[in-house]
Amino acid sequence: MSRKSTLKKTESVRIFRILFISVFSAMLGLGIVVPLLPFYAESLGATGLWIGAIFSGFSLSRAVFMPVIGRMSDKRGRKIFILLGLLIYTVISFAYLSAISVFYLTAVRIVHGIASAMVIPVAMAYIADFSPEGGEGSHMGTFTISMLLGMGFGPLLGGIIKELFGMNTVFLSMALFSAISFIICLIFLPESAGVHRIGASIIKALGSRMMKGVLFFRVMNAFAIGSYMVYLPVVTSKLNHISTSQIGVLISLSIITTALFQRTTGKIADAGRKSVLIVAGSAIVAASLLSIPFLQSFQELLIASLFIGVGSALSLPSAMAVVTMAGREVGQGSAMGAFNTAMSIGMITAPMVTGGIMDLFGEFYVFIFSGIVCFLSIPIFWAIISKTGV
Repeated sequence: MSRKSTLKKTESVRIFRILFISVFSAMLGLGIVVPLLPFYAESLGATGLWIGAIFSGFSLSRAVFMPVIGRMSDKRGRKIFILLGLLIYTVISFAYLSAISVFYLTAVRIVHGIASAMVIPVAMAYIADFSPEGGEGSHMGTFTISMLLGMGFGPLLGGIIKELFGMNTVFLSMALFSAISFIICLIFLPESAGVHRIGASIIKALGSRMMKGVLFFRVMNAFAIGSYMVYLPVVTSKLNHISTSQIGVLISLSIITTALFQRTTGKIADAGRKSVLIVAGSAIVAASLLSIPFLQSFQELLIASLFIGVGSALSLPSAMAVVTMAGREVGQGSAMGAFNTAMSIGMITAPMVTGGIMDLFGEFYVFIFSGIVCFLSIPIFWAIISKTGV
């Protein structure tokens, strides 16, 4: 290996570590709030539909801005957007403290979503810039661990902080972790010079058959996971023997399980058909969702959460690998922006649709509906992706 190649590899490893730590810290701060936000919203008078609107506001603004910011980062560089997003993350954390109505809280979530559009997809595009050919699943799966561990430990930590110190400290903790990420990137993260595609196009990204299949999967996967994360706290709160910290454990377990298997399933995806793993993972998630309304004990819910994590672990690295492969042609920022926008579309529709179902029929039917939708999406995904051979 030449000295130039060695230096390039050393630099890419350093960038990987900086972004891994920064994204973990930022997602930890975000994850602290997620399972507690429904309770906070209810304290402000939110109905099931309004809880859905509060969560959807975050995802809607992400969906609108991610493709645009992703393409801009392909042309102008990644660092400036990551820094601006993390700065807004830090500042907006304090706005949660002064929420006086569901309208105000929804507005805060919308701004928070714009900040998120600048951080996660751009960081993913930065990592994808130097993803090795043939090793996309392992490389992107390993980086995804940073997001999943942050989101996984966040709910657990958030439940503990709330019980010990109250809700205000939860939001202050989110600000602290976001500020740590901002400082790390400001000081240590270099610009991703020389890797951008001037011809990057959102339309071109959406025109790829591989992208069409994986984007459809991401919408449906996010719909299923969004229903689980938003309404599991609402459903389990009806069971008097389950505390807020235990609710945090349930959500954390599913996400941490996904994180722990990312690198292993990424290697499997690199060696075989990625579409088969996506189908298998989706089926496990769907079956787990359908079981939740019939479970009563913490131990039973723990097993369901574990299987949701396993299902996601099977499918996500494969989907990320497909996006990275397509991103070499259409621009990684555009590809990752589209992929994360698909996730946001699922996250937007899930709380709103299932929130309406909860208000009309009760929380029991939230997970029945989500599980059925997830199952029905599998043959549609296969019809789209099977001809690509991935």
